[in-house]
Amino acid sequence: MASLTTTELTITLASAIGGVGYITLILVPAVSAYGRIWEKIGAAFLTLFILATLVGIGAGMGLAIVWSYDRYA
Repeated sequence: MASLTTTELTITLASAIGGVGYITLILVPAVSAYGRIWEKIGAAFLTLFILATLVGIGAGMGLAIVWSYDRYA
């Protein structure tokens, strides 16, 4: 079994926490708000846009930190 680095463990843990947060705070309330199955599927699909936006914002913030790190460090 290969040894994992600290960076790999951190990325895995952050992804797991983000995934659990997405499911419990966004997906479950959106799906449980509707009664028909096609409405539930539609709501679940539309939450993927919210997830993509949150990932994009996080990636943008991370890029901004990396880009400007040498100026302020």
